[in-house]
Amino acid sequence: MGTTLKVKPLKDWIDLGDKPLIISGPCSAESYDQLMRTGKELAKIDQVKIIRAGIWKPRTRPEIFEGVGETALEWLLELKKETSLKTCVEVATPEHIELALKYQVDVLWIGARTTVNPFSVQILADVLKGVDIPVMVKNPLHPDLKLWVGALERINNAGITKLAAIHRGFYTYDNKPFRNLPMWEIPIELKRLIPSLPIIVDPSHICGNRTLLASVAQRALDLSMDGLMFESHYNPDIALTDAEQQLTPKNLELLLSNLVVRKEYGNQDFENILEKLRHEIDLMDHELLSILSRREEKTKQIGVYKKTNNITVLQIDRLRKMIQERLDYGEKLGLDYAFILKLLQLVHKDSIRVQTDIMQENS
Repeated sequence: MGTTLKVKPLKDWIDLGDKPLIISGPCSAESYDQLMRTGKELAKIDQVKIIRAGIWKPRTRPEIFEGVGETALEWLLELKKETSLKTCVEVATPEHIELALKYQVDVLWIGARTTVNPFSVQILADVLKGVDIPVMVKNPLHPDLKLWVGALERINNAGITKLAAIHRGFYTYDNKPFRNLPMWEIPIELKRLIPSLPIIVDPSHICGNRTLLASVAQRALDLSMDGLMFESHYNPDIALTDAEQQLTPKNLELLLSNLVVRKEYGNQDFENILEKLRHEIDLMDHELLSILSRREEKTKQIGVYKKTNNITVLQIDRLRKMIQERLDYGEKLGLDYAFILKLLQLVHKDSIRVQTDIMQENS
């Protein structure tokens, strides 16, 4: 999947120095007092550069609190004028964008429920043409990298070059212990495809509870992500939405103080040693691919033999014994059980494909 985006570096649209971008604020702007009190406490934290607040909340059911609306934008503008914080809100309709611009919102974000619909994203992109404002796009609810990239491309095609992605995790049937699975391989692949694109990680929506926030935030920084977005409330216990995942500003400051920001590159000696180790891994990868190629040749021979003798492709007893033997051997080598199981399942799936193709030849 190839893509070319024209994206300005994060440092070109916000002053960060060499630190990650930290965004924080309440899940929902519930009242004037709640927003101002939370915002002013966040403004005391040096690392926090942008306050986020839910103005319109896309709720699953209509009787749940859906946000204050335009009135909250007035509060946010007042907070912006009284502090050094930039402001950030979610938009889902052209009217949302028009009102956000009217109240001098600094950054817009497109939520996961909107990203899933290319029609909705294109409508927002059309409204944004000619507007010079940073836009952040959250990943879609389900793990679909193409859909995420497509949304980013639509916004970029509208002329938005101050562009970022927000990784908020993905919904699957078994997310435990998370609210949304991080599935780090997807934002890593996005970074590989579009190296210039900043990626902000949203630990609050990934975790769904306060206890996991620190570990997910550290993991994000260790993977060279560009920033973090946290939900914060001066008293989370009384929050109208997502109370379990919000932090007090004081606890957020403590969490941030314990994070380790690592360098992406080291000194020359470090780079020389790293390059040597990487070269050795490259050789091992080539050897591994050669082994897989030779294995596939044997699989083809087995497929031909089965077809000639009218034997089924899948032999479940053999599969069970093979998987268990490999798992036992892998554990003796100190390899992770889950990794070996996933690898064996993937290899066997391809073996089934190869033998099935042979069975269907000339059928």
